[in-house]
Amino acid sequence: MYKKLENMKKILIPLIIFIALCINAFASVKSNKELKGDKRYASYSFTKAINAYTNAKALTPEGQRRLAESYSRINKNAEAETAYSTLVSTPEGVVPEDYYRYAMVLKANGKYEQSNNWMDKFVAIKPTDLRAKSFAANKKELANLSKDDGKYKLTTMTANSDDRDFGPAYYNNKIVFASNRETPGIISRKSAWTGKPFLDLYMAEVEAGQLKDPENFDRNLNSKMHDGPASFSNDGTCMAYTVNNYKDKSKDRVVELRIFFSNYVDGKWSKPEGFALNNPGYSVGHPCLTADGNTMYFTSDMPGGFGGADIYRITKVSNGTWGKAENMGDKINTEGNEMFPFFEENNGVLFFASDGHYGLGGLDVFICMLNGTEAGKMYNAGSPLNTRYDDFSVIVNKQASKGYFASNRVGGSGDDDIYAFDLLRSLNVGKRIEGVAKDNNGNSIPRTFVTLLDNNGVIVNTITTNDEGAFTFLVDPDKIFKLIGNKENYTEGTSAASTFGSEFIVKADVTLLLKTVAKMDVGDDLATIVVFNPNKIYFDVDQFAIRPDAEKELKKIVDIMNEYPSMIVELRAHTDCRAPKEYNQILSEKRATASAEYIRNRIVNPERIYGKGYGETKLANGCECEGEVVSTCSNNEQQKNRRTEFIIVRK
Repeated sequence: MYKKLENMKKILIPLIIFIALCINAFASVKSNKELKGDKRYASYSFTKAINAYTNAKALTPEGQRRLAESYSRINKNAEAETAYSTLVSTPEGVVPEDYYRYAMVLKANGKYEQSNNWMDKFVAIKPTDLRAKSFAANKKELANLSKDDGKYKLTTMTANSDDRDFGPAYYNNKIVFASNRETPGIISRKSAWTGKPFLDLYMAEVEAGQLKDPENFDRNLNSKMHDGPASFSNDGTCMAYTVNNYKDKSKDRVVELRIFFSNYVDGKWSKPEGFALNNPGYSVGHPCLTADGNTMYFTSDMPGGFGGADIYRITKVSNGTWGKAENMGDKINTEGNEMFPFFEENNGVLFFASDGHYGLGGLDVFICMLNGTEAGKMYNAGSPLNTRYDDFSVIVNKQASKGYFASNRVGGSGDDDIYAFDLLRSLNVGKRIEGVAKDNNGNSIPRTFVTLLDNNGVIVNTITTNDEGAFTFLVDPDKIFKLIGNKENYTEGTSAASTFGSEFIVKADVTLLLKTVAKMDVGDDLATIVVFNPNKIYFDVDQFAIRPDAEKELKKIVDIMNEYPSMIVELRAHTDCRAPKEYNQILSEKRATASAEYIRNRIVNPERIYGKGYGETKLANGCECEGEVVSTCSNNEQQKNRRTEFIIVRK
């Protein structure tokens, strides 16, 4: 017994020491080397930060976190994985974001199963996080996203350098992009982050599908630090581009991004003017101008967003100044980073990069339809546009048939490289139904209430038309929809819309007829009212509950009875023949009561609506089946008998 206790002590003491070492694996106070690393980290000198952190005897949890992040920032993902593994292996000082970042690094290293395991831990801790929701909803889609199904043809640009080339933009018939390539004969200032020259804008001709002979876009626009990427209005006279705030003296020591504008006047670009939202406390960058230059999409980590970098939209007001920036909402933005927006205006499609939505790794390209700031369903662009590396800064032509993007995937010329792509099939990113509510003379009807229903009659969305009678719905592809327009003093108008086919935009107007006006006696008075003929409502077999289609008709009766408070309506409820007469009589009375009560609870002077049940005594057709009579009527014919009719007794 004594020897057993001694043996247990020999086992337990080292185990206790090991557990104690794990619990206290991190320093409680920052050493001088860690503080030096923090300083280098804050100035984006990640290589020097790594050197300081790795030479410290022990790091605090924050130091270990910054070491891992430093490796990640310079794309040393294998080392970042090891650093994050050390961080998350000890509970002390670990936060949920550490699990998320570790999962992202594992994904970047192609370790999807391990990444999913750590994301499951993140979801368990923060289930309401938008990134967690995206992961939980889409993690089964990995195989589909990874499969190259032949919708893209990629071409590597021979103009890529062994440095960074990204952020392509259309400029007249050329492509402008950002690059930190070495320029022969010019002494360049170097970035502490990369040790390479700062970014400048370059311009290249497009020839035989390649970018030819890149040259500096305009040396007068070059600043002391990074310049680019850029965006241009359709006529090429207005330019917006990203610039580092090299004069930043803020306490956080972080060099924020800014947006500047320049106009092409008298054969040269004007002196750059800063964006009204430029701020030393946060970044604004990655601008995308619409064709007329009056609306801009951009990226910012300004306060009030969802976290990380969000995508915003801003439009010029009547005096030519920028209005209020609008966050694009939680369908697009997450607690992660959403960047590099590109709005393909002709079809209303937004392209952007995100590390917050579920993807293959790093930044992935996502696509959705837009209606103002309303976003349709989000789609991951899939392989081979997306990989486990960073894939971003997509632009496409007006036909949405080809474009360019950047990626730091393996096999390129350098860090980030530009690739061209052809869309071999139409993008399956949803559709837009556009239309106008009109009268029978073709005049638009403003403020019309339009309801969109799917093929099963379920309401998908509703909208009130604008002052021009126009409406827009963002919908799924390959479906049939019904549109219903309602407006006071007009008859209901309907139309259908099909989203089968290759068009992004489906046109479908709704025509409403103005109700005729007649004069008639109401008691002893002469009044002008709208002639109104209520439709019947129908019931399911052996049921007296009000169906959704019946509720729409009852609402119309409610509206007209409230508009004309002296109107009296009698209702008559019926059944088909398929039950004993006594049972059908009771069923019809229940239908009468249900119909009357719906209206009575919603009108003034509710005694104006009354009714009774007639059972099967007043069939609408010859579908009798009492006694030995066997009906051969179809279900549709029997449905015509399960009805309630409305008779206007007094108008």
